Amino acid sequence: MNKIIVLIFLIGTLTTYSQQEAEMEVRKTIERFFEGFHNQDSTVMRSVLAANPILQTIGENPEGEVRVRHVPFDALIKAIVSIPDSVAFEERIKSYKIRIDGPMANAWTAYEFWRNNAFSHCGVNSFQLYHDGSSWKILYLIDTRRKEDCP
Repeated sequence: MNKIIVLIFLIGTLTTYSQQEAEMEVRKTIERFFEGFHNQDSTVMRSVLAANPILQTIGENPEGEVRVRHVPFDALIKAIVSIPDSVAFEERIKSYKIRIDGPMANAWTAYEFWRNNAFSHCGVNSFQLYHDGSSWKILYLIDTRRKEDCP
């Protein structure tokens, strides 16, 4: 009987460890993306993207209406790479909530965006990733943006 209890405990421990390891890999993928983002390195950013990734943002237009805007990922990368050296920018990830089911993962990351050391806006990123057999790749990124009610 004791051997069965020990075996169940060991299997549970291995499953938990495997899940934690996968969550760390997902987090490292997102951190790698932001490493490229902050260093304005398109090669690093692209290294963690799936083919034809989707990028959207949810926010208010000038009339105050909530809209979903589709942005080509290449446009984001070109915009980041072309920011002049005189402009400091940083997206600070405040928290991660990661869920995984086999080769699919979702990462919910609250963030603050700073420009020239001044707060710009906050929101949440929702990353959808898949495991291609060797690494996690970002398939889809959607975010919210607001200037008020930031934690």
